[in-house]
Amino acid sequence: MNNKKIFENMKKEFQNYDILAAEKQHKKHKLSVYERIKILLDEESFVEIGQFIKTRSTEFGLDKKVIPRDGVLTGYGTINSRRVFVYAQDFSAHGGTVGEVQAKKIEHIQKLALENGAPLISLIDSGGARIEEGISALDGFGRIFTKNVEASGVIPQISIILGNCAGGAAYSPGLTDFIFMVEDISNMFVTGPKVIEKVIGEKVSMKDLGSSSIHSSKSGVSHFNCSSEEEALEQVKILLSYLPSNYLELAPKKFTGDSYDRETTHLETLVPEDTSMPYDIKSVINEIFDTSSFFEVQKDYANNAITGFARLNSQSVAIVANQPMQKAGCLNIEASEKIARFVNFCDAFNIPIINLVDVPGYFPGVDQETRGIIKHGAGILYAYAQATVPKISIIIRKAYGGAYIAMASKTLKYDMVFAWPGAEIAVMGPEQACEILYRRDMEKKSFNFEKKVEEYKKKYLNPFEAAKSGAIDEIIEPKDTRKTLLRTLDILQYKREAAIKKKHGNMPM
Repeated sequence: MNNKKIFENMKKEFQNYDILAAEKQHKKHKLSVYERIKILLDEESFVEIGQFIKTRSTEFGLDKKVIPRDGVLTGYGTINSRRVFVYAQDFSAHGGTVGEVQAKKIEHIQKLALENGAPLISLIDSGGARIEEGISALDGFGRIFTKNVEASGVIPQISIILGNCAGGAAYSPGLTDFIFMVEDISNMFVTGPKVIEKVIGEKVSMKDLGSSSIHSSKSGVSHFNCSSEEEALEQVKILLSYLPSNYLELAPKKFTGDSYDRETTHLETLVPEDTSMPYDIKSVINEIFDTSSFFEVQKDYANNAITGFARLNSQSVAIVANQPMQKAGCLNIEASEKIARFVNFCDAFNIPIINLVDVPGYFPGVDQETRGIIKHGAGILYAYAQATVPKISIIIRKAYGGAYIAMASKTLKYDMVFAWPGAEIAVMGPEQACEILYRRDMEKKSFNFEKKVEEYKKKYLNPFEAAKSGAIDEIIEPKDTRKTLLRTLDILQYKREAAIKKKHGNMPM
């Protein structure tokens, strides 16, 4: 039999296998690897690499077992005409388990993505390390982790969890920039329920341990919680539209049709003058930025802080905002981690950061202190201080204490800081300040606490005092917010800031 005939027969075997594999996945209400690739990439753009690779192990009869592609599909293609590299594990092929050869195959596609400056997308559906291959499988994970770290900050890395992701397999997604999970399909955990019960006697279901909802709302491991595989794959395409292909490029512009000089006239009605009254900061975001362009990240986690991407005159920008509807917009441990991680990513990939500030401070309490609010809160300070991308802050209402420093102080190298006329900037709220300042006078009958609070507000809390010292660059009317941001981005787009030469810093975490 000549080589051409052998090749044709092998192709036919793969085609037959893919049909059977799809049937297996469909019985579990899941898509096959090829169906996933077809949805994710532009039509007929996928080019497969390493189709005929197979394990070298002969232990436990592996040499006699058919594991097509050694359990992983790798290759490249395009999303909206932009090059991406992809690997998709195939659970129908020996559980998609990772052995020596599969790891080398994944490592190769990681290397190609890194060298060609293109995003890497991982579709995870694997039983974890291939037990039959022992330490070779574990070392394989080590090679994958190392490449994840090498690629960090160089190319965007996106993981989509489309099955179980257990043990060592969970750490590779944990090293990537964004994780997508799917309800009723995705699970992530370092130790499974059976082992937990055996080792520490704790009974827990797989859903309560590592489901999409758990990791999206409680642990913060996942960034996006999707209702179906199709939704997750489509959401990845949207996310990529806001990101550059690598750290040397800028994110692509996408025409939105919104007016450059549109006034944000509704902002005054959206934000109550009474600083104790809550409101939805998302309504403010939607009013300022290009119509329907806001794409939220981690929307189910640490709801007192909002992070996400949007467009301003078609340019991709990052938004960090306090949410007064949750914990009054205070910064707590979870919000601190969420913001710091997001800011680090945006700085690595040249995406300007815009803060919408309405924050009464760091969240108080024994729980926060004992769990480490100091080090986690310092993480925000570290992230903003080291970020060299354009950084703009707008103080909408409150900016108190250490939270003001984190989100609006020019001492953290913010390029421009603006404030609305009703903004309050102080060490703490007026009532708390007066209780300290006048603690010796409060017992006197003639002492008028409310009067002192009003005097304190007029003297210290108005933004004009901050403007006098140069802490604020400009006081703007709410209706001019969008125009002010656009004008500022125009002058900052060519900003260059040289970092101090060192090996690397030591971020608090």
